[in-house]
Amino acid sequence: MANDTPLMEARGVSKYFGRVIALEDISMDVKAGQVTCLLGDNGAGKSTLIKIFSGVHQPTKGAMALDGEEVRFDSPRDAIDRGIATVFQDLAMIPLMGISRNFFIGREPTTGVGPFKRFDVKKADRITREELDKIGITLRDTTQPVSTLSGGERQSVAIARAVYFGAKILILDEPTSALGVKQSAMVLRYINRTRQQGIGVVFITHSVHHAYVIGDRYTVLSHGHSLGSYEKGEVSMAELEKLMAGGKELEKLEDELQGSGATNGASNEAARSEGSTSETVG
Repeated sequence: MANDTPLMEARGVSKYFGRVIALEDISMDVKAGQVTCLLGDNGAGKSTLIKIFSGVHQPTKGAMALDGEEVRFDSPRDAIDRGIATVFQDLAMIPLMGISRNFFIGREPTTGVGPFKRFDVKKADRITREELDKIGITLRDTTQPVSTLSGGERQSVAIARAVYFGAKILILDEPTSALGVKQSAMVLRYINRTRQQGIGVVFITHSVHHAYVIGDRYTVLSHGHSLGSYEKGEVSMAELEKLMAGGKELEKLEDELQGSGATNGASNEAARSEGSTSETVG
């Protein structure tokens, strides 16, 4: 059962870049063992918000809190040290480097001492195999380049890496955006396994279908403002789609198009009538 105390909270967070308002008064929270989906179209403010979560930016107004206590992240390292792992779309992997090397990049296990210290290949190989076996990826050779994996496998490796290194909160930036149906399903299954381990997941996406399959809660952004936060039972997929698509703007456009269609229909009918009259007179 998920803990009622949020692992992480954004409390009235705003972010300004000069006169540009990127975010205005955003509040949301992330709970253990739940997937919180952050939804919105391009330019909604999703990227700015996750950069605040991950310590890349500091809020202009408002505050962040972990386990109920206000915190300030001065750098991404601060956020990582507090258990917040962010998997961006580029995955922070080197395509031509081996899988085990990528798994431990920046945190390589070593053997030996002093000038004889070196990368512990056997330990890295063993741990990489064990962790990837857990998510259903069986490797013949952990030295094979990451580029030989499918897009879904690469995303899963990046998530497994973050979990192995102790993430309490996992932020996923559009992990299924460039994937096909089968590869997206692989990533969503592993997100579910991650949730079952008690980790709080923030799933950023513009795909309502993927969000509704995996999400427990939803926050919708539009032009830097929040359109609300909802539990899964409080909102339907159609309602989420309408919120993301602009709601009132789409209704206004629909009315305009219907009006235009009615006008064109009347004009066409008048033209046909005039043509018929001309033929009769002739």
